[in-house]
Order: sequence, then structure tokens, then C-alpha cells
Amino acid sequence: MKIRNIAIIAHVDHGKTTLVDQMLRQAGVFRANQQVAERVMDSNPLERERGITILAKNTSVRWGDTKINIVDTPGHADFGGEVERILRMVDGFLLLVDAAEGPMPQTRFVAGKALALGLKPIVLVNKIDRPDAEPMRVHDEVLELLMDLEAAPEQFNCPFLYTSSRLGTATLELDEPGTTLTPLFDTILGTIPPPKATEATAEGDRGRPVPDADLDARLFLVSRANRDRADRARPGARRRYGGVTPDR
Repeated sequence: MKIRNIAIIAHVDHGKTTLVDQMLRQAGVFRANQQVAERVMDSNPLERERGITILAKNTSVRWGDTKINIVDTPGHADFGGEVERILRMVDGFLLLVDAAEGPMPQTRFVAGKALALGLKPIVLVNKIDRPDAEPMRVHDEVLELLMDLEAAPEQFNCPFLYTSSRLGTATLELDEPGTTLTPLFDTILGTIPPPKATEATAEGDRGRPVPDADLDARLFLVSRANRDRADRARPGARRRYGGVTPDR
């Protein structure tokens, strides 16, 4: 099976979690008559209360013969460490920007990290159904952002789509209103490269598997927390540089 690993980068309340909901619905993850809560990826109670993403988490959809692993990442500066960690597990990213507000400071910070890693972007100018939307102005602002962040030529010449996460539509041309997210899925398959399955280390060696976003990101957090608690419980243990070193 073909695979694509992508992250979603967006500022708080720019619509990325709602977009993921629509992607899941249109890819057939839910039954037609299934009742599903809004913002499925915001599974943490605090996330639902505040409408923000705190923990990096992943889901996947199948589009044709391709499995698309989608990582929903925090959009608030206080959780930037989660974003940087997850970017090393994907091969491209969706840069989602509000069609009225344009790129925000957190978007600049995280997008810069992703571009520095050589990840390929797809820009989504979202919420084009807002009364105050100015998608062409935001289009130009994103191009200026990419120039400021010193994007490589192949990154700068990335595809732009105009989307409405609320309505579940995407289009490559503003004068051709979208009806579904099919253009988005097709653009992901045509733009984001497949993961490098192995890294050869010696002749005849099958290589080391490269981590991908099919792993639940929360497992990393739980594992780290359990390890830290166990280390702190060890007799004579003391903290050092964020880890635990036993006294000698």
C-alpha cells in the first residue's frame, strides 16, 4: 500500500481540526448514518473546552490505494515543542491560513521549522466562506512569508488551495467553487513524497525503518512520563539536565 505522512500547521482557531473532521467523513471513515462529535481530534477535555489542540495526535484515511497519515499538531506557541517533535516524522505539511486573518506569528515560527527540514508544503487558504474573507490578499501574504523564511524554490512554488473546512470544500481556482475535498486529496498524493521506508547501513542490510506518523503520538508522551516517574522513584536519584542521574 502507498503511504503519505503529513502534518497540519495552523494558528489557533483557523479551522484545522474541523478540516480533519471533514477529511475523515469524505474518505468514508464514518458510516453515512453515524453520529460523530465535532472536532474528533480534540480528544482531551481541555482541548474541547478551549477549542485548541494541545497534544500532537494522528489519524489516517485511505484515498484510493493510498493511506494518508495525518498529524494534527498544536497551533499555540505554548506547545511549540510538540510541533517540532512531530515534524521530524512526516514528509510534508499542510499550511492552513485563515482567509481573513492571514499568517499569524505562530504560523511563521512552525512553518519556518518545517521548511528548514526540507518538508514540502501545500497551502490552504481556509474559511473562504467568511463574509470578510480576502483570499487573494492572504495568498500574497503567504508568498511573502515563504520568501521571508527563505523557502527553497521547490517549496516556494507549492500548490495553493482555497478551502472551507466548515463546508468541506476545496478548489484550486477561486472562480471555480469547490464541492468536495477531492482536490485536496489529489494534491496531497501528487505533491507529498512517499516516506523513505529504509535507511541502508550495509550491503544486504534491510536497513532501519524510519518512524512515521502512523504511531499514536500520545504514546510518546505516556512513555516519557512513565519513565520519568519511575526514575524519580529510584532511591538516591537526582535530577540533571532534564534527566535522572543516580548519586554515586
